[in-house]
Amino acid sequence: AFSKKLPVVALIIAVIYLSIAMLDSLAWKDSMEGEGNALQASEPRTIIDRLFSAAVSTPEWEYREKSFVAPFGEVEYMKQTEKSKFDNHILGTNKTGYDTLYLILKGCRPAIVIGTLPLLFSVPLALAMGVLAGFFGGKIDEIVVYIYTTLSSIPGLLLMIALITALGKGLPQIALGLGVTGWVGLCRLVRAETLKLRELEYIQAAKCLGVPTWKTLLKHIVPNLMHIVIITCILSFTGLVLSESILAYLGIGLNGSWGGMIDNARSEIAQDPVIWWNIIAASVALFMLVLSVNVVGDTLRDALDPRTSSE
Repeated sequence: AFSKKLPVVALIIAVIYLSIAMLDSLAWKDSMEGEGNALQASEPRTIIDRLFSAAVSTPEWEYREKSFVAPFGEVEYMKQTEKSKFDNHILGTNKTGYDTLYLILKGCRPAIVIGTLPLLFSVPLALAMGVLAGFFGGKIDEIVVYIYTTLSSIPGLLLMIALITALGKGLPQIALGLGVTGWVGLCRLVRAETLKLRELEYIQAAKCLGVPTWKTLLKHIVPNLMHIVIITCILSFTGLVLSESILAYLGIGLNGSWGGMIDNARSEIAQDPVIWWNIIAASVALFMLVLSVNVVGDTLRDALDPRTSSE
């Protein structure tokens, strides 16, 4: 499946994003001795913070300008009269003077977290309800179908906004809102596949031999659904990341995310001269993550789907 160059490159890019997010999740406090800014130094610093500081030979909280500096610029972009403190901002700076490359690196963790955390809620719920509805049928099937039909009739974005507004702004609230609205599609697929699997001869033979129902579900039904679950999770990841960007545009996204950077940069492209690098950097970072995960997901789908792998 990964014999072609494009899936391999996509997998490498996805692993790089994941590695940056993991390195940005490991943090600890430094000793206060010899630190120039006691307030900033007292905060836990991640490995990404430390690597970036080592690369620019300056603590990350001090590596900032007064305002905008263009990529590789040496003077403030708006005034053109005052020289910048540092001349190696590869992607420039934002309005508050923070390095754009540093902000892009810090945005990897919110993107990865918001793409995976809702799946921890939606996937078990969709799998359990879909299997129960498809295997037992009857009243259980009717109840499950009624629940996901009702949820799917409500616009997902509006339901998500309502949940986040009611629960409050934050990572757990956003993850819960995305998870509640994201399990319906997988539940439909699991239910449909279970309806087909329960009619197979070896499942009927297990029933005739008196095999307990729970053992039939765990040993025969669920394992045959894993290719659908894996593919759906990978492809749902990109939708979750993009959904956070939409929420950021509406003002209820995560702080420090690429969606928040794009939202903050909206007014910058209307200025004269145009501040173009912040929105382009965040958009490219988001695009590359979504594209690479989609390519990996399509490759896994072709490899795991029996109908395409047998061709």
